[in-house]
Amino acid sequence: MPCGGKDDLEIVVVGAGAAGIGVAMRLAAARVSFAVLEARGRVGGRAYTIADAPFPLDLGCGWLHSADRNPWTRIAAEAGFTIDRTLPAWGTQSFDLGFSAEDQDAFALASRRFHDRFEAIGTNDADCSAAELLEADCRFNPLLNAVSSYVNGVELNLVSVQDSNRYADTGVNWRVAEGYGTVIAAQAAGLPIRLNCPVMLIDHRKKRLSIETALGTVMADAVIVTVPTPLIAAQGIRFRPELTDKVAAASVLPLGLADKLVMTVEAPELLPMDGHLIGNSNKSATGSYHLRPFGRPLIEGFFGGRLAHELEAAGPGAFFDFAVAELVELFGSGIRACLLPLVETGWGRDSFARGSYSYALPGHADARATLATPLDGRVFFAGEACSRHDFTTAHGAYQTGIEAADEAIALRPRGI
Repeated sequence: MPCGGKDDLEIVVVGAGAAGIGVAMRLAAARVSFAVLEARGRVGGRAYTIADAPFPLDLGCGWLHSADRNPWTRIAAEAGFTIDRTLPAWGTQSFDLGFSAEDQDAFALASRRFHDRFEAIGTNDADCSAAELLEADCRFNPLLNAVSSYVNGVELNLVSVQDSNRYADTGVNWRVAEGYGTVIAAQAAGLPIRLNCPVMLIDHRKKRLSIETALGTVMADAVIVTVPTPLIAAQGIRFRPELTDKVAAASVLPLGLADKLVMTVEAPELLPMDGHLIGNSNKSATGSYHLRPFGRPLIEGFFGGRLAHELEAAGPGAFFDFAVAELVELFGSGIRACLLPLVETGWGRDSFARGSYSYALPGHADARATLATPLDGRVFFAGEACSRHDFTTAHGAYQTGIEAADEAIALRPRGI
């Protein structure tokens, strides 16, 4: 039997991440004949909570960004999940360790001035890299690059200013105690999703589409592709005829890299609940450490950009070794014996993701619109990289999925 469950469908959805699940929810409500084909053995994509640890751990997205307008907030609340409204402490340095209060204030001023220069770039101005807006010889440039590595997955020299200026953020950031990935995966229950079913080729030469998978061929009137951009850019999924404009757009919307390390900590009462530390405020290659998230006896390290690539390449344990070295510099050698690794991610090594979230290369801010534009009313694209204002987020992925589903429903040749 073909992995789609039946060989004749109205719509096929490729990928069961936040976008694909959003598509499926809308198609199911419209009573459309469809199937979701997912290469992994699980749903959620880059939204992934592991539940077999002492606590639910979000290894992918963990924050409900723009939570006051984020549709996953409503979905989570209606499903009975616990929304934690504790404010993130990203802009603080617990105990002022290695980063004096005076220097924190000076960095905040440098950061505001940097972002003021961002906002001064008008929509009709030429695009440039964010690094071009740094003040020459500013001592906080390394830390600004570190922050970019967390936010964008890359340093500032690779970030389009025009693209970044389009990002819409209300500044409200909440979490889900049971895990963001748990919320997203829970919505897949009862939907026609086939796992371990990678799509290899989408043939759109004829009126009906032929979708070739590792487990068979599925025919459909339309397809909605929701996979990460590296798979399109590298033609991990091929199109016949080739979609050169989509490949080109995906190529300039690569995924940056941000990885997590979760450690258990003895004597957690010595650390503040939901505290925060920057490992080394003088370096761009440094970690961001969330102390006792949800009050749990954990430290969550976050590493981005070149540092994340280097630590992934160094192999298992490299994230922990790096984090311990930074924390020893801050707390002293006594903390070494208090830390044990629990789990680390490797999104760059993940063959179905190849990174964490998208960024637009300088001069290519409009590539998101190119990638998102449907083809002939039959081939649609969705995912966070297709979002003009909410890229890098699970809610941006979801919203583009809803939009693609609505377009596909409106254009389908068959009635309900």
